[in-house]
Amino acid sequence: MPPPRTRGTALRQRLAELRGPEVPAKALDARALAALAANPGCRRRALLDGAGVNKTALASALGSPSAFGQSQFALTRGNAFEAKVKADGGAELLRLVHERLDRSAEPPTEADVPDLAAIGPEGRTARTALALREAAPGTWTLLDHPMLALDVAGSPAFLEPDAVVVHPDGSWTVVEIKSFPMLDGSADPSKVGAAARQAAVYVLALEEVAARLEPVPKVRHRVLLVCPKDFSNLPTASAVDIRKQRAVTARQLARLTRIQDIADTLPEGTCFAPDLPADELTAAVESVPATYAPECLSACELAFHCRTRSREAGAVTSLGRSVRAELGGLTTVEDVLAAARGEAGDPDDPAVAALRRAARLRTEALEERGATAAAGTVAGGTAW
Repeated sequence: MPPPRTRGTALRQRLAELRGPEVPAKALDARALAALAANPGCRRRALLDGAGVNKTALASALGSPSAFGQSQFALTRGNAFEAKVKADGGAELLRLVHERLDRSAEPPTEADVPDLAAIGPEGRTARTALALREAAPGTWTLLDHPMLALDVAGSPAFLEPDAVVVHPDGSWTVVEIKSFPMLDGSADPSKVGAAARQAAVYVLALEEVAARLEPVPKVRHRVLLVCPKDFSNLPTASAVDIRKQRAVTARQLARLTRIQDIADTLPEGTCFAPDLPADELTAAVESVPATYAPECLSACELAFHCRTRSREAGAVTSLGRSVRAELGGLTTVEDVLAAARGEAGDPDDPAVAALRRAARLRTEALEERGATAAAGTVAGGTAW
């Protein structure tokens, strides 16, 4: 068996061939890793993200351009809100951290805000690790846009959380600043869930930094989510427990380290370069199995393409994961209808039995409705 370094080099070369000889790799970020963890069964996304394929360009080349991403207005509003939260050396941000996560500590009257500037992502990562190691005990330290590295498929993915706070007891907290509002103390659950999955990626990366220090600092699994309060621009915050999201993300990242297994199943010469002919590019994409679900529309640039293919194949996954889970081994709409009509399927299968019972009830209801309508017509005719 080749040594790990040789295997890692071979994998990187293979992934570069999949991108195309002149196509630069698109860096993985926390948002992409969080979305991948939300759909761990999608081999297509795992391979394309692991290879650094630009899925936005790929979707356009396939004729299904993506509408995924934030508008320029939303980005501008988010940047303005983040600047407000971090003003005056992060005084308001640290107040929220103290209030929501660490009331037992001394209130943060002042804090260290180390300079994290360095050349390139590797330099910024090293500077962040140094700042975390040198954080003075007994004081508050705020790291504004630190750079963290997380090993993904044998190569580092560089991640940039909004902030990391070092508490006086030496523990570390991830801070996520979002521009969606908290109304009466709560926010949109789907947006909070997405933020929690993204924060879980940062926590995993921080844990890798902590593991190299002695003694090992505690990385808190309750992160701080900061949002505008109600319809104002005033910041408010909530502590979010991300232990579940962290566990799911860690499992998915473990799968990503075996991305070579997915690449080995592809036909020789497979390439995802967006300048290839449309039919060749479509064949390359279709050679990698996908697991589409409606949730992909808000998380993946290829969602429109995969949705079209899913509908053409009559796959029940296009109706949602909950529907797919209820139907067991029935994977297409045609299979479902055949089972409901009694033309296929095992009668002892609970899903098949439930479908047939639902079909009988529907038939009875329609017959009863028809009889009632007919009776009403006769009665009306007699009265006339």
